[in-house]
Amino acid sequence: MGDIKLSISIKEENNILFKRCIRKLLDSTFIVGDKDEKLYSFVSRESNRQDISDYLRMIGFDVLVDTNVKIAMLKPHEAEEEAVGLKRANVVSFTGEQYHLLLVLWEVYLENLGYNDENVVMRGDLIDKIKAYEVGVDKPGLSAAMKLFKKYNLIDYDVKDESEDAIITLYPSLQFGWDIAQFKTVTAEYMKNSAVMDDADTMDSASVEEEEAE
Repeated sequence: MGDIKLSISIKEENNILFKRCIRKLLDSTFIVGDKDEKLYSFVSRESNRQDISDYLRMIGFDVLVDTNVKIAMLKPHEAEEEAVGLKRANVVSFTGEQYHLLLVLWEVYLENLGYNDENVVMRGDLIDKIKAYEVGVDKPGLSAAMKLFKKYNLIDYDVKDESEDAIITLYPSLQFGWDIAQFKTVTAEYMKNSAVMDDADTMDSASVEEEEAE
């Protein structure tokens, strides 16, 4: 890899937005247009995106902008992905429990698409959905996971409101919140458990049929 040269020029009126975008990406990984419209508008402009990308490249990162879902995302620079000794600072390893919760949130997000301008779910409805999917999580575990998802701009909600009617906003960044290897492990575990449950149901049905035959 050759020398890194940085040559960018930020207009004075753009200084604050440039700095805010850089810090937001490093702190939260995502800039979501539905939440931070001004920051997303800035980073999504090609010239600004290039300046931000050049700046981030100095520390081994880059920015990906998806205009379809209005998201900007911090990611490792492709030239640094295999570099030894560089910590992937923006990658969070969720627990298996948290990954199951992410799957539920993504399912709810998909179910809600097209119904309203904002993709939201009430806390009580989400808890019902979590129970329906048989995700074993207690109240402290759920609270910790939701705060983590909020920090990384996957969702948003009022942390002080713990009522069943509390509104949780779901962002399209949910679809990018996966570590592929861990995602495969969690889904394989889920499919295995589902297969075991199906086999148990089949055996129960067979037992009932045998009893009826007798």
